[in-house]
Amino acid sequence: MSVNQQDLDPDSTTDMEDITDAEEKLIKECEELWKDMEECQKKLSLVGTETLTDSNAQLSLLIMQAKCLTAELSQWQKESPEIISLNEEVLVTLGKEEFQKLRVDLELVLSTVQSKNEKLKEDLEREQQWLDEQQQILESLNVLHNKLKQQVVTFSESRVFDELNTKMHDIKEYKEKLLITLGEFLEDHFPLPDRNNVKKKKKNIKESTAQLITLHEILEILINRLFDVPHDPYIKIRDSFWPPYIELLLRNGIALRHPEDPTQIRLEAFHQ
Repeated sequence: MSVNQQDLDPDSTTDMEDITDAEEKLIKECEELWKDMEECQKKLSLVGTETLTDSNAQLSLLIMQAKCLTAELSQWQKESPEIISLNEEVLVTLGKEEFQKLRVDLELVLSTVQSKNEKLKEDLEREQQWLDEQQQILESLNVLHNKLKQQVVTFSESRVFDELNTKMHDIKEYKEKLLITLGEFLEDHFPLPDRNNVKKKKKNIKESTAQLITLHEILEILINRLFDVPHDPYIKIRDSFWPPYIELLLRNGIALRHPEDPTQIRLEAFHQ
């Protein structure tokens, strides 16, 4: 028994030395990884304070990388180094587990990227449709513009001036015709009163020495006052205005009496 124990002791001593060396080596590697992660964390904190000028895709990639490294750092902080057996089967099993985790993570990333690609594809189709519509509108406007350019007729200033003069002359002639027609109508239907009949009816009333004017003349005075002095269109009732004419204009809404001075009237602004 003593001989067998002496034969086994050197082997057990060698195994213990190998395990101690492997443990020290693993701890050293973990410390190096920890230092690397701390440096990465410092770099990420510096990058976070800078203003990014790249595209949105690059910015999203940097953010994802930062999140992954932060999560990995947090995981390493929670875990304590474990001694990995040097057995080949154990290493293969651990490797398979790591690859399985990596596969799951990559599938999740692939699903996210595919979802984003689908959304970008929909946005692209929508923008392309809008672009096609705008191009059709632009083509229609170009066609209309070309038609209008072909129909454009150049007018000289003298020609425009002559046309305006012609229109003004026609308007003046039409105005004169209207005034003449109005005067004839008023003369036929609203003539001046007979002076003899008026004197008979007003024997006891003091006769006015003013010469009465026609209803046509009264209307002309009111019209000219309205257009010449629109801010103050009222005129004072004169002795030459026959009272029945004034009463006729007031009752039919053709003229309006001043709200404060009943001796003043104005023409109703039918053109406003």
